[in-house]
Amino acid sequence: MDELWFTRCPVPTATGIAADRGRLAREFAPDGITVRSLQDAPAAVAADHHYTHALDGLFREGGNVPALWARSRGEATRLIGLTWIEERQSVLVRADSELREPAQLRGRRLAVPVHGIAIDFWRAMALAGFSGALSLAGLTLADAELVEVPGSPRGQWEGELEALREGRVDAVYVKGALAVEAAQRFGAVVAIDLDAAEDRRARVNNGTPRPITVHQRLLDDRPDLVVRFLTVLLEAADWARDQPEELARILGAETGAGSVGVAGAYRPDTGRNLGLDLSEERLELLARQERFLHAQGFLAAPVAVRDWAAPEPLRQARALLAERAAVIG
Repeated sequence: MDELWFTRCPVPTATGIAADRGRLAREFAPDGITVRSLQDAPAAVAADHHYTHALDGLFREGGNVPALWARSRGEATRLIGLTWIEERQSVLVRADSELREPAQLRGRRLAVPVHGIAIDFWRAMALAGFSGALSLAGLTLADAELVEVPGSPRGQWEGELEALREGRVDAVYVKGALAVEAAQRFGAVVAIDLDAAEDRRARVNNGTPRPITVHQRLLDDRPDLVVRFLTVLLEAADWARDQPEELARILGAETGAGSVGVAGAYRPDTGRNLGLDLSEERLELLARQERFLHAQGFLAAPVAVRDWAAPEPLRQARALLAERAAVIG
């Protein structure tokens, strides 16, 4: 093997940090292995593989909707890590709206975006976000009116926020740094701050928890490479703990947002929450998301999350990281 690929979503990821610091390239260069970003491949190829994971040498750290979708369609991927990073999930309304409580979502028109892509994770995110907000008042999606809104080519959240401004919907679910900036442009305000909910199950969505997956064939053929890749990610997560300014710069580059968007979307302790694990808690939260997606028709077949998980590479990566630290120390 002379080539590995990685892909990540435009969100905080250990993969993005490791790539920015050049650690992935340096790890595998002595083996004559080039590490390439799928984002640098032709758009049609990158988009397809980012969602389908139909590339043996690909590591993917991104939203769980496409990852679960690919697995449900029969792609032989394995789950080798999970992260949980809070990134400003909220329900927005117009400034003149009296809607400020989850119970007030009953009977309201909720924006559900529609995009013409293989797996509409935007739609899935909105449904899960509203479901989480409604659950805080003991309600379900059936208690509100779901209004389909075509996604806008102008950018993230633009179609939904335009519908909100024009009065075609009463509320919009958003998340992340670009959403903070978009809300300001449209004059929308936060009605329900999902980050403030004590029960983190209300925040289970596409990025919470966020999986790291690899193809079974790579795991079978070169488990050593999988372990070393994860070791670099663990190192990157450790490095970020005490580098708030550098992390903010990287997050800006990864998300495409400015300093206001980054500061508004990510907590000051984000650098301390990039760690990978496959804990029972995170597996159960992902299983909760799987059940929701399957019930909403996003998955071709159920995915047994715990059977999907392969914990051994992460265990070995932690041991390898400890060995390397001992040598340096």
